[in-house]
Amino acid sequence: MIPIFKNTVKEHQDSFPDIITTILVAPNQHVESFISQAALDWPASLILVPGGSPQMKYNSFSASDVALCTSGTAAMELQLARLPCVVAYRAHLLTEWFIRYKAKVSYISLPNILLHSPVIPEALFHDCTPSILAMLLRRLILDESIRQKQMVGAEKVVELLRLPERRMYSSSAQLDSTCGHFTPSMIAASTILFSTRTKDDDCKI
Repeated sequence: MIPIFKNTVKEHQDSFPDIITTILVAPNQHVESFISQAALDWPASLILVPGGSPQMKYNSFSASDVALCTSGTAAMELQLARLPCVVAYRAHLLTEWFIRYKAKVSYISLPNILLHSPVIPEALFHDCTPSILAMLLRRLILDESIRQKQMVGAEKVVELLRLPERRMYSSSAQLDSTCGHFTPSMIAASTILFSTRTKDDDCKI
């Protein structure tokens, strides 16, 4: 995705000539080497942030206006940090076919799945191009109503996370006091299962 993101930044040069970008670098030697190589001819000012440092990661969230991320728990983290974002995702044609026609999911990012609504703009598969991503980011930067929609969505996501989180901690306390730590992805997965079951129960009524 880095080449696509690099060209997306290049698309922004005319509209936002003073843009400063940050990349969270996963604590992996291969990833660090790949990102460092890509940074050599990055089209804008660039700050590399060690992704293994939670404090530095959330400091970079606080200092940013918008974010561009691949689908996964990153979108959930950005929502919880109240940082408006755009989700990008590319995959093999067979994977795209399976997701579109077999999995039958309307959205691919966790917040959108939880809310059953495209609160976060998604550029997926053949639509994941620098020009489309640049357009979505430009709208997010310039249109306060779109940013506000994500902030409202973030509050709803927090509310949805609370009940499954309490249930998970309650269950672990009954089983073993040492199992009381859950990652955001575990809580999100529990929430999706809970909301899906609730939706199915509503359909049966």
